[in-house]
Amino acid sequence: MSTATLTVRDGLVAPWGEWERRHTRGRRLLEAGTYALTEGAIAAGCRCFAGYPITPATDIAEYMSKRLPQVGGYYMQCEDELAGMHTCAGASLGGLKAMTATSGPGYTLMHDAYGWALTNEIPLVVVDAMRVGPISGITGAPGQGEFYVSRYCTHGGNFETIVLSPSSVQEAFWLTIDAFNLAERFRTPVTILTDQVVSDMWEDLFIPADYAGLDFVVPRQHNLQMPFFPVGSAAIDVAPNIVGRGTGVCVSAYTHTPEGYDIEEMEAQWAQSYRLVNKIRFHRAECTRYEAVGVEDAEVIAVAYGATARTVKTAVLEARRRGVRAGFVRPITLWPFLDELFERDCHYVVCELNYDGQLVREVMRAAPDKKKVHFMGKSAELHTVAEVTAALEAVPHSGKVPALPYIWTEVR
Repeated sequence: MSTATLTVRDGLVAPWGEWERRHTRGRRLLEAGTYALTEGAIAAGCRCFAGYPITPATDIAEYMSKRLPQVGGYYMQCEDELAGMHTCAGASLGGLKAMTATSGPGYTLMHDAYGWALTNEIPLVVVDAMRVGPISGITGAPGQGEFYVSRYCTHGGNFETIVLSPSSVQEAFWLTIDAFNLAERFRTPVTILTDQVVSDMWEDLFIPADYAGLDFVVPRQHNLQMPFFPVGSAAIDVAPNIVGRGTGVCVSAYTHTPEGYDIEEMEAQWAQSYRLVNKIRFHRAECTRYEAVGVEDAEVIAVAYGATARTVKTAVLEARRRGVRAGFVRPITLWPFLDELFERDCHYVVCELNYDGQLVREVMRAAPDKKKVHFMGKSAELHTVAEVTAALEAVPHSGKVPALPYIWTEVR
């Protein structure tokens, strides 16, 4: 059994660090994050996309409508987001790798289908390109308001989820392949929680020449026999179920038997919950991805994910140049939450694109002293390097973030 022990070290801890070193033959392009998310899915073997357009994820649907027919796949424009995710789940149960993409308002509409896919252990990938809210907010401005929504992405409880977040166009490509790998290995939906900046911006992008030669892609396996799920086991790398083809397997929204049929008995509920929760909890180490800078001697560590991490990391480097022992932590795996990243007894400055404070609450829970955890909330535009540098210089001496325009520091 894998364990969740983790020794935080500087650098990037993610499988694509090694993938990039081994696969160097290909094309260099200037492309958007939505293009990278699409090509990453194609490279991972995705052959079905179903969804409903919404800014800033619409370009993913447009790219998919062009690319999937070229590789023998299927694109479906659905009547809404709920139908899109259910269609993807159906495609996955038919044996295809599948993906859908949306933004905040559409993501919340998917939650019935999300629970359906969770409980029936259906691998698929969901992209949520966050924009500022609440509700429809500003379609062309970034937000980070679905941190908790992505964890509790359906009703009823009794489950764990896997959520990843990229911070660049290149990382969006590799991370999408990784998301498909995790979905297959854990037999579960995996959410890519990106944002309007990473989705819409254009950057240098390397695309490998031969997708068929990517030996790290987890191929789709087909479970053509009972049982539906291994009772009493938290095992991963169990082949996903296929409906039809004489398997006799059923899928249902209800608590089910090992064969997938409805049942209203406590023993079945316990067995199903054990499986859905512990297949991820017992294998957290398999999901660990993060980036860190200067954490070994840090007196104050800046924490950020997604696009926000880009300016925050630059601010940390600037603060260190000015003599501040500043560190940087970027969780790439948002869920399951990596508590071990915050075991160091020092100050933390958590920067995120919302005013209510979401990531900061988890850092407060995980850190040795929550009074040393400080919030820098902003909305609709990235933190500037000057703002974060000012906070990193002030916090070790005053114990608080200085007053700055448009920055909220209160967590209630």
